[in-house]
Amino acid sequence: MRYTTLGNRTGLRVSEIALGTSNFGTKWATGADEPTSARIFTAFADAGGTAIDTADTYQRGESELFLAKLLAADREHFTLASKYTFGTHGQTGVTKTGNSRKTMRHALESSLTRLGTDYLDLYWVHAPDFVTPLDEIVEALDDLVRAGKILHGGLSNFPAWQVSAAVTGAAARGRTPIVATQFEYSLAARDGERDLLPMAEHLGIGAAVYSPLGGGLLTGKYRTSAEGRLTTLNAIIQREDSAQKTATVDELLAIGAETGVEPAVLAIAWLLERGRRTATTVVPIIGPRTTGQLDAYLRAVDLELADEHYRRLDEVSTPHLGIPHDGARATLDTVLGGQSDHFRRGSGPRDRRSF
Repeated sequence: MRYTTLGNRTGLRVSEIALGTSNFGTKWATGADEPTSARIFTAFADAGGTAIDTADTYQRGESELFLAKLLAADREHFTLASKYTFGTHGQTGVTKTGNSRKTMRHALESSLTRLGTDYLDLYWVHAPDFVTPLDEIVEALDDLVRAGKILHGGLSNFPAWQVSAAVTGAAARGRTPIVATQFEYSLAARDGERDLLPMAEHLGIGAAVYSPLGGGLLTGKYRTSAEGRLTTLNAIIQREDSAQKTATVDELLAIGAETGVEPAVLAIAWLLERGRRTATTVVPIIGPRTTGQLDAYLRAVDLELADEHYRRLDEVSTPHLGIPHDGARATLDTVLGGQSDHFRRGSGPRDRRSF
């Protein structure tokens, strides 16, 4: 397992993949019981994993309760993140959901109690509520840092313009920096390349990306069965509803047949390699429900994806970025004096799509 810092605005060290624990618990329609969750956690830790991601809403709070027992032996070894916004069982309603300072304070205290710890390494605002001012969110996170309740704050599922405003606003007012953003990203959902990833690179914040297998789509399993999120949660899933997604799954299956490597392993290996080829920290958040699923993720960490296979997967899944990106690419050679192939930005090479 490799390690990195979560962007260059913090020295917070994380493993190159994070263990997402939305499947730790059985309060939803699917999940892992406590013994299975413990086996997954232990195997992840034994492989060198240190970054743990949860949320108060996961399994109606049971995810955090399971983690409390698992972290108790060596809490300081792990980088622990949780989220708030949606509330959890017994903590919903108009005054206990959303992103207000009041909700943040109440949700954090509840999470700390369930997790059996007195602080979080990273506290995510889970999603925008569209009514709480960004300044209030930034100031409330800063208050929690100064109180020693959290070390860092981040924004999950926020549009790039809001994250940018929060990051620059915090810097202008001398507030604790917003260090990371979280969003969905995979071969089946590369929308983040329009603005979120370039923003993260420009601002120096980390990018934690969830649903790296598109909710199971990239395993190819839904071609033969509906078992999985498709029939249980019916959420956080990419369906095979476009010609490009069909072509992407086809390519994964084809490369898998050529190499003997499962499509899931190839999809994660591509994502890890994609992260290494960008100038920002990209940390996939995996969400295994079984030790077998975790094993596939861990094998991807050690897989060296051939350049040809990376290129084939990259090309088949390349997103249409739209305006203004298309226009900028069309004039790239002109504005760079006919020498676009000889330009490098910053200290390293960049994919021409990111210009």
